Order: sequence, then C-alpha cells, then structure tokens
Amino acid sequence: MSDKKVEEQRFPAPLRGQLLFAGVFLILSVVLLSQLGEQTKWVNKTNFAAQPRFWPMIGLILMVGGSALHIWKLPRRRFYAADWIEARKWLFVVEYALWFFAYVVVVPIIGYLFATILFMPSLVYRMGYRKKSILMWSVVFGIGTVVLFKSLLSVKIPGGLIYEYLPGALRSFFILNF
Repeated sequence: MSDKKVEEQRFPAPLRGQLLFAGVFLILSVVLLSQLGEQTKWVNKTNFAAQPRFWPMIGLILMVGGSALHIWKLPRRRFYAADWIEARKWLFVVEYALWFFAYVVVVPIIGYLFATILFMPSLVYRMGYRKKSILMWSVVFGIGTVVLFKSLLSVKIPGGLIYEYLPGALRSFFILNF
C-alpha cells in the first residue's frame, strides 16, 4: 500500500515528519528525566506535592509517556523521503536563531544603532526582498526602532565598544541615545 493511501485511510493529518519529531522528543524527554536526580532534590519536612522534584517529574513522565504513545499509535514506523525533506525544513528555522545570536554578539561591539542598521537590510535581503527601496525602508525602520527603544522608551541597552573612540560629548550622546 502506498504512503499516501495510508495517510488518507488511517490518519487525517499528513504523516511526514511525525515519526522523526516524536522520536527526537522521546529521546530528549528520556534524557531530561534521567537528569532529574541531579538537577532537583527532595526536601525534608515538605509536603509531597510541594517537593521541588515533584512537578518536573510529573511533567517529564507525561512527556515520555505521551511521545511513546504517539510513536506507538502512528500508522507507520519507517522513515520515508518526505520525513527527511520535512526535517530539512525544520533546520532552516535554526538559521534565523543564528542570525539573532550574531546580532546579540555584535551589539556590544558596534552598538545598537549600527548593528540594527547592518542586520535589518541583511535579513530583509535574506528573506528575498531585493529592491533598493525596500532595503532602504528596512534601514529607516531599523533607525526608527533604535530611536523608539533607546530614546523614547529609555530601554537600557549598553553602548558599543566602538563608541569609546568618539570624542567626549559625542560619545555620551551615542551611548545614551544610540
């Protein structure tokens, strides 16, 4: 029987990626459950439900049981090409987490304003927008974001190391506002 026929007859949702997701979730849940004794403790003279280990234990047992039940109830337990294609799509999300991580690392070095002006058009370009007008609007939006957060909302974001090379009054202005 073909994979498509199995999906239509026994399971109303697409099957691609479910076995992989449930398997990874089960493995992570078991690993977390195995670390419960190291990361939490039982406290003497405390009610059972108030123990620091009790609710994490309940949650992790339910996670292990739920993911095992999910795998058990799946209509198929083999990986197909569609599963790996789906997994590759999931990995694309990691790219944007890496962009954010790079932004967080760069802000203390070149400052909030310059990092935002650098990353806004870069991300807009990465998303597929290539027109100069859109890239310029992303720079304007980035400047507006910095002005809103630093100047108007007074969000405390540390100044970049690059600001140390500016003359005294200009340095203070950039650290406080950009």
